[in-house]
Amino acid sequence: MPQSTDSPRLTSRFTEALTYAAELHNTQVRKGGDIPYVGHLLSVSALVIEAGGTETQAIAALLHDAVEDQGGADTLAEIESRFGEDVARIVHECSDTDEDPKPPWRARKESYIEHLATVSKETILVSLADKLDNARAILRDLRNEGPSLWERFTQNNPSDHLWYYTALVEKYASRSDNWMVGELKRTIALIEREIVGGLARK
Repeated sequence: MPQSTDSPRLTSRFTEALTYAAELHNTQVRKGGDIPYVGHLLSVSALVIEAGGTETQAIAALLHDAVEDQGGADTLAEIESRFGEDVARIVHECSDTDEDPKPPWRARKESYIEHLATVSKETILVSLADKLDNARAILRDLRNEGPSLWERFTQNNPSDHLWYYTALVEKYASRSDNWMVGELKRTIALIEREIVGGLARK
């Protein structure tokens, strides 16, 4: 049985953000299937909450992909109007680009890694949760589908993804001692093991 509290950390502001995120991403699905994209947003927010994040961080986690995927600067302005400057700042700092079309993959990822050295500690937690959930999804699908998984990505060389996630975990480790850093590192090691095993079976 869960315990009760007279001072809940999540208020109606979080509930509003849940509805807003679900509506904003309603037509999106995760790569390679028909799973509603909001599932990823809920997972990232749950990780932030479980890691001790604030309501502001939990809301930013729900909205962390909104700028990239759903309207760019106009959406960011709406987020600031509805949920405040701090949420908007975290969402903006979590976005690897708001350009359309997006810059080339490698340049975009290198820029994001460098960018993580300058963002707030609040943003690091949300970004870390995002990448952990993504890495877990890659590992799960790699085990279920094998190397064909990589075909769903525009960058379909697995070594490029390993480079990116390895560089990310090094940057996170330099900025945070949260338990998710170790979890991400272990997940990356398991992904690498699956990749090497797949190559050995060819």
